[in-house]
Amino acid sequence: MGVADETERLAGFLYEIGLLKRYRRTGWLVAGVGDPESIADHSLRAAVIASVLAALEGADPARAALLSLFHDSQETRLTDLPHLARPYVTKASNERVTAHQTRGLPEAVAAMITGAVSEYEGKASPEAVCARDADKLECLIQAVEYREQGNRNTRPWIDSSLEQLRTESARRLARQALETGSLDWLARAMNGDDPAP
Repeated sequence: MGVADETERLAGFLYEIGLLKRYRRTGWLVAGVGDPESIADHSLRAAVIASVLAALEGADPARAALLSLFHDSQETRLTDLPHLARPYVTKASNERVTAHQTRGLPEAVAAMITGAVSEYEGKASPEAVCARDADKLECLIQAVEYREQGNRNTRPWIDSSLEQLRTESARRLARQALETGSLDWLARAMNGDDPAP
């Protein structure tokens, strides 16, 4: 395969990843959220959280963020199946979908993406643990935000997210997120209560 073919496939991959901006997180639809976040919305904040957790846990923040960015990239092809559907649907592994998505891409790009997905799915590296905790902590924070907006059905997402956190940093942040209003930071900033630089 020539460079032109690889570049064409890479451009196609970037358009495919753009679907994550349009696909909604279906669990929130089940909970009754009228206009839920997109998969890309979730992945962005999860990547930020992954880097924060990694810094707190002594892992590599950049690597944890990278793993988190690609953790749901397969949903361009699988969509975001709600947990209710999982007992009835057989789906390909994320590694298999990623292998199909990256077929024909420049070797360095394909290796970077498949390596990130494989490490995330392997659950063993400190960065993967932080990225997986970030996925759950982001869900918990989003549930709190939806609850503050009047949705009363978010408790199961909060509880299941709490149960799955592995790092102490994630558990500590989750407890604080449950005690903190989502706009408390804004009031502090507007009142000049942020510590001086």
